[in-house]
Amino acid sequence: MENPIDIAKSVFDTVSNSGTAIFRTDVGYAIVGQTSEAIQRIFEYKQRSFNKPCGCFGSLEMFKELIQFTAEQLEFVEAITLDANFPLSIVGRYDPDHPIMKNADPFVLKNASKSGTIDLLMNAGPIHDEIARLALESGMGVFGSSANMSLSGSKYDFKDVEIELRNKVNLALDGGKTKFSHPDGLGSTIIDLDTFEPFRIGIRFQEIRKIAKDKLNIDIGTTIIKP
Repeated sequence: MENPIDIAKSVFDTVSNSGTAIFRTDVGYAIVGQTSEAIQRIFEYKQRSFNKPCGCFGSLEMFKELIQFTAEQLEFVEAITLDANFPLSIVGRYDPDHPIMKNADPFVLKNASKSGTIDLLMNAGPIHDEIARLALESGMGVFGSSANMSLSGSKYDFKDVEIELRNKVNLALDGGKTKFSHPDGLGSTIIDLDTFEPFRIGIRFQEIRKIAKDKLNIDIGTTIIKP
């Protein structure tokens, strides 16, 4: 039986030593790193455009420290991640003086943020959540994206992650199938906190939209924000 704490530590130790790792989250397999060298390799491995920033693996606790938010925005995030227990990514304005941002290599910061905002993934499973806890505790962020060749869609089973990608990372962990999947190969739903509009209509989008309307009277549209 897997131990999320041990798995998270092995991932965190790997990225702390400039390595790259693939592991299972609830919303798909992820590929992560921490240093400039590792993040550059991830973009190269995936053949991903540098115009598409990678995300930060976070938690509600990290959100409260790292993101600049209003009472309404916090209420929304808590309604989705705490009350409904759904995974959620948000794009929000970050505090540049927070250790996670101050300690990030310039190359990492450049490719994990855009116009003073960052994509923060929350509540994506026990392994992810423990990695986020270790990141917050150490002040060293963990950054990355879905473990797949660019534009090929998220992978919900280790065996579906391209072999060439698995063979290139320092640590590739087979965790079987993920908790959630999406028929179009999408990962977590991504919501812009400033406008409550979607950057990605992903996992549990319709449920998230309904909760926002029913509980908070927030209207989340269905038109995707163009990067």
